[in-house]
Amino acid sequence: MSEAALLEVLDALADGELHSGETLAQRFGISRAALAKRIDHLRDWGVALGAQAGAGYRLALPLERLDGQRIRVQGLRIAVLTSTDSTNTQLLAADAAQDPQMLFAERQTAGRGRRGRSWVSPFGCNLYGSMAYSFTQWPPRLTALPLAMAVALARVVEAAGLPEVGIKWPNDLHVDGKKLAGILMETRGEAGGACRVVVGVGLNLALAAEQASAITQPWTGLAAELTARGRPMPSRNVLAASLARELYAALGHFAGHGFAPFAAEWKRRDLLADRSVTVDATPTVQGIARGVDADGGLLIDTVQGRIAVHAGDVSVRAAA
Repeated sequence: MSEAALLEVLDALADGELHSGETLAQRFGISRAALAKRIDHLRDWGVALGAQAGAGYRLALPLERLDGQRIRVQGLRIAVLTSTDSTNTQLLAADAAQDPQMLFAERQTAGRGRRGRSWVSPFGCNLYGSMAYSFTQWPPRLTALPLAMAVALARVVEAAGLPEVGIKWPNDLHVDGKKLAGILMETRGEAGGACRVVVGVGLNLALAAEQASAITQPWTGLAAELTARGRPMPSRNVLAASLARELYAALGHFAGHGFAPFAAEWKRRDLLADRSVTVDATPTVQGIARGVDADGGLLIDTVQGRIAVHAGDVSVRAAA
């Protein structure tokens, strides 16, 4: 079954209203059985799509597909795929001569997060995108770049109407203790020479309950947070353009100035500052978080003194 045939059905249902199966079949010149097969394929994509006997089909949530013509940033190549394994994987294999470039996907079949975790990526619900950027020289303190990217992503969320967003080291965005977005950065190159980075972003917008069933940690979506505060939700295309613009600008700024220009904003959004934390590292580290150093390491005051941790999962310890 062609992708175009599936997309035309999806677009007919995009408003989230109930649509008669008979009317849809007539519209596309197909049988009811053929329509049912297309509906099944859309469900395979992760589309939350219900059926009411004798009434028709309805999306659990309205859907706005991404449009590459509406996501434009001067100097940046931007493409949109209907489906891919992982936008990071695709850009790591792409021609570096085309950098800077950004790839969005409506759906990922093998979306990846930090430390080998999967990123739940059903069709058309959230933003899944990666940017590839080549530095002519390996930037000093490149290990701090994920933190700068988290600041850039927080700016996107704030501009969308949610200034309350904070950053959990190293680069997860949270609101009220729930994860809103994550970043996966992958690097290619050798110290002293050229360097290429791919920055992958997953930003939760709106998920139906059945689409979120595989998420194993507290999470939230931008639409729900804005609605709770009586604020309007921007379109997915506006958010995608904002994301591309902010990441591109931040990468260029980091190339010239490093992490220093991002440090104050990072500190303002730091969700771990002065809290008792445990870092699942080797060995496990416990202490009081005291911000980050110039290399992006998490500073922790332990009973043995202050140390910097550069890798590991952090959890906040309950008060004694």
